[in-house]
Amino acid sequence: MVAAEQVVAAAGAQPAPVSNPWFSWGYLQANGDRILDALTEHVALTGQAILFAAALGIPLAVLAYRVRPLTGPILASAGVLYTIPALAVFAFIAPYLGIGPRTVIVPLVLYALLVIIRNTLTGLLQVPVEVRDAARGMGYGRWAQLVRIELPLALPGILTGLRLATVATVAMTTIGVVVGHGGLGQLILGGFRNNFFKAEILTGAVLCVALALVLDLVLLAVGRAATPWARRRAAA
Repeated sequence: MVAAEQVVAAAGAQPAPVSNPWFSWGYLQANGDRILDALTEHVALTGQAILFAAALGIPLAVLAYRVRPLTGPILASAGVLYTIPALAVFAFIAPYLGIGPRTVIVPLVLYALLVIIRNTLTGLLQVPVEVRDAARGMGYGRWAQLVRIELPLALPGILTGLRLATVATVAMTTIGVVVGHGGLGQLILGGFRNNFFKAEILTGAVLCVALALVLDLVLLAVGRAATPWARRRAAA
């Protein structure tokens, strides 16, 4: 046996490379709990970020719609926030919030604001003038008209903004891996650190894409259920 090994070494033979496939059932079975934890964290971070962004963005869009001189400053401010690098945001807020999920949610909210504000404002501006005139003729006040007429008619635009913001947030949540809370990004980075382990990288990437598609379809279904008049108008 020793002689054979010496012959192989003398011939310059290299050992067989370790298998590193892009897909591995063995990896999935051995790391099911870890993958599920990463997916759960990713969903939680995305959901919280979109809820906070909607709670801030929709009222800001309404304010920009009602007070037209504020439209430019609100959109410009949201645009400036959108351009701030996530790493810089982490550096600014980590001393106050610590290294945790909240540190990841803050930049996600900032990046989702611009999309939500723009689409909500667009939806409100697309409400027909004759509808507003009819509402005023029926005795609706400013806020009653906004709540009962304009916001429901602007709902398709609002939901479009939420869909776009959600899909983008699913992808951007992976940046949280920098502070140890990146959801599926933890798998992607883990694969790079583990000698470019392809199965781990692909698992994180595929689940991230699948999550974005699922959430987009869910919001699309919610939008269709909430705006039956839009379906009837499209069919006509």
